This record gives sequence, structure tokens and C-alpha cells, in this order.
Amino acid sequence: MTTPKRDTYTPETLLTVAVRIFNERGYDGTSMEHLSRAAGISKSSIYHHVAGKEELLRRAVSRALDALFAILDEDGALRGRAVERVEYVTRRTVEVLMAELPYVTLLLRVRGNTKTERWALERRREFDQRVADLLKAAAAEGDLRADMDTRLATRLLFGMVNSLVEWYRPQAGGGYDGEQVAEAVVRMAFDGLRTDAHA
Repeated sequence: MTTPKRDTYTPETLLTVAVRIFNERGYDGTSMEHLSRAAGISKSSIYHHVAGKEELLRRAVSRALDALFAILDEDGALRGRAVERVEYVTRRTVEVLMAELPYVTLLLRVRGNTKTERWALERRREFDQRVADLLKAAAAEGDLRADMDTRLATRLLFGMVNSLVEWYRPQAGGGYDGEQVAEAVVRMAFDGLRTDAHA
């Protein structure tokens, strides 16, 4: 019987460990030594897979951003009235957040201290702007309340969605399933925003 090699890490499994440690300690508070200890491999083994800590951060936030931007290319985000499209995007954003919870959590915690963090913040703003544009289009089509400022509605919507990273834990007993949470977010947001909510 042969003993397995110590370094059985792939770039993907190393990324999983790095994201966990970044979320626990903060990106700035994480050193290569912390990552090495958490992965149970030497620092040189980590460097075999990646150039350094910032590459791990870029891969992690790219995974979250790619999943979010992919939503905007799905049929439900492209067809129908703007209010239906923005509801679809909101529902799918919640689903992606829950499916990629550690990665989206990390994305939402970047502060702009490095080139990668500034890039991630710019991409986040771009995603938020695309959703804001959908809300504006829905208001222009008469499906959203005229007395609600679109920028404020966008911020409140993302505030509600993004707060899920603080409390949603899929493994928690008695928790909510993803579909239930996504539906609750959409109903709470759009029952208050749609013009027909008070009909």
C-alpha cells in the first residue's frame, strides 16, 4: 500500500481553502503562511499553483462575478417587459449568491486596497448599473411606482439581496431552501415597487 503524496491540491481545491481563510481573517489579514497552514501544504506548493495571494483573490471574485454577469445573458433577463426581466435577474442573483456563497461573500467584502479589489469593485458597480437600468426601464414602462426614486430602489434592493451573506447558511438545520428565499426577496421587493401592488 502506497502513501498518497502530500500535495494533492488542485488550483480549485486550493481556491476553496483560500476563500474560506479570506472570509475568516479578511484578505488583508491573511498571509501565505495562513494559507499554507490551512491547506496543510508548503508555501512553495502553493506557488506551484498560483503566483500569490492576489491571484487567488482574483480567481475567487472572478468566479462570483462571472456567475452574476452570466445571469444578464439568460433568456429571462433579455425577453419580456423590463419589470419581469428585473424580477428574473433579482431571483437569479439570490440563487447565485446562495450557490456561490463563500465567493460572493468575499466579493462583497473587498475594499479596494489592491488592483484586484479595485477591478472587482468596478465590475460590481457595472452589474449594479445594469440592474438599475432595468429598474429605470420598468419605471418608464409604467410598471413601477413613479414616486420611488430608482437609485434608492436599486440600493435597497441590493441591500436586501446582499444581506443574505450575513445570515444565510445552507447547512443550518431548519433553514430555508434557496427557492423559498429567492421568492421571498422578489415578492417583498416588487410587491412594494410594482404599480399594481396597490390596485
